Amino acid sequence: MTDPHERLRRARRLFTEAYQLQMTGHLEEAIARYRESIACHPTAEAHTFLGWTYSFQDRLDDAIAECEKAIALDPEFGNPYNDIGSYLFKQGKLDEAIPWLKRAIAATRYEPRHFPHCNLGRIFWAKGLLNRAIAEFERALEIDPQSRFAQGALDAIRQQLQ
Repeated sequence: MTDPHERLRRARRLFTEAYQLQMTGHLEEAIARYRESIACHPTAEAHTFLGWTYSFQDRLDDAIAECEKAIALDPEFGNPYNDIGSYLFKQGKLDEAIPWLKRAIAATRYEPRHFPHCNLGRIFWAKGLLNRAIAEFERALEIDPQSRFAQGALDAIRQQLQ
């Protein structure tokens, strides 16, 4: 297959299949489809979602490596920055995670925009920096007033302060 438009269409179809497999718990099949999609036409999204699938298997170093590939392809795509920050948080590397989350916030292309604020809030909460955590969760709620996670975290911190 040499037609670039056809390769892109095939890559998108494989990506969609991979995502559906991932969401139904068929992780190995999802990984295979994401890899096929990347082989057909590499995108930042496919690398990021492949990394996310690896994170479901607790393969956080592999997940981070895929996010780094995504950033190399599209530095303005914010999702892999947030994901790296989240994976570093899971590894207990709180200080290392912060700059990645700040880069997600600054990225021009990123959805959902409240996620890095929630993740920064989680880090500041874990570090005992409650006022900074509150500020991040409040910012998340400004962006997405329906975020149950941000509201729950904010309520829990305020309860902790009483």
